[in-house]
Amino acid sequence: MRVILTMGARPNTNQRRAQSRAARSTHIGAIAVCVLMVAFAVAAATPVPAAAAARRQVVAAFYPLAYAAERVGGQRVSVANLTPAGAEPHDLELTPDQVDEVLDADLVLELGRNFQPAVEHAAEQRDGPTVKLLDALPIKAGNKAGNKKVNESDPDALDPHVWLDPVSMVDIVTRVQKALTDIDPAGKSGYRARADALRAELAALDQRYRTGLADCDRHLIVTSHEAFGYLARRYGLRQEGVAGLSPDAEPDPKRLAALTDLAKREHVTVIFSEELVSPRIAETLAREVGVHTDTLNPLEGLTNAQQKSGLDYLSVMDNNLARLRAALGCK
Repeated sequence: MRVILTMGARPNTNQRRAQSRAARSTHIGAIAVCVLMVAFAVAAATPVPAAAAARRQVVAAFYPLAYAAERVGGQRVSVANLTPAGAEPHDLELTPDQVDEVLDADLVLELGRNFQPAVEHAAEQRDGPTVKLLDALPIKAGNKAGNKKVNESDPDALDPHVWLDPVSMVDIVTRVQKALTDIDPAGKSGYRARADALRAELAALDQRYRTGLADCDRHLIVTSHEAFGYLARRYGLRQEGVAGLSPDAEPDPKRLAALTDLAKREHVTVIFSEELVSPRIAETLAREVGVHTDTLNPLEGLTNAQQKSGLDYLSVMDNNLARLRAALGCK
């Protein structure tokens, strides 16, 4: 019996090289997959740096509170201001998306005492922390009833405009610092450092006001809206407003006549209107007195143009000081 053994053809040199390259590619690919798997495992086990961690979501009712939260919070927080740029905050109504922001935020900052009812109503439905600044601050309200709500038609209601007094703004910053530390203890040192820096800037602002208003020919400021009571008391001035706490109330004829006589008697040279509301009330009184008008900014909100130009709380307060000094004949 004859046995025949058959063998396949021996591959040529080019074939052997191709087979070798394919084997090496497969081996390298397997190594790469293993390296990536190890890298992913290490990354998952490594703590995420603070800068890359998710920011705390803070909702502020209007500009002064948003400013304080942004300055103190720095890169650890994301701040949403519920009051749109250029809008007057007293009559703010919230959109459904804004209500959701309030409900979902890590922290809500509001003034309280009925200053912005829509914000307060939404915040009442939250499970998370909400800070009501008028309840948290050591406010000395003068003749105003400190335990009352803000009611613009009530002459004995609480004046809400605490942020226009730099010393009270320091208290706001401290309260915001505490609230942020409560929700994010890991950021405590950063919150403290940034709050200290802002408090120092506010102390310098307070000193500029004390020096700038120390020697003036007049001490009476007449405004369309009584927003500057805390500021006036802090620096030895008197405020008289046409429309009380409401920025858009119709002037009472008797009040208008009394202020006309007072302004003439006290040699008032300027009637102040304000940003964000019509100057009509101030212009009416100025015509009766025979003087001109100017504006003071109550800092309830900045316009888009003001924000783009770099204005902020401190620079606007300095602008207000310059206008007060000119109106009062300060040395």
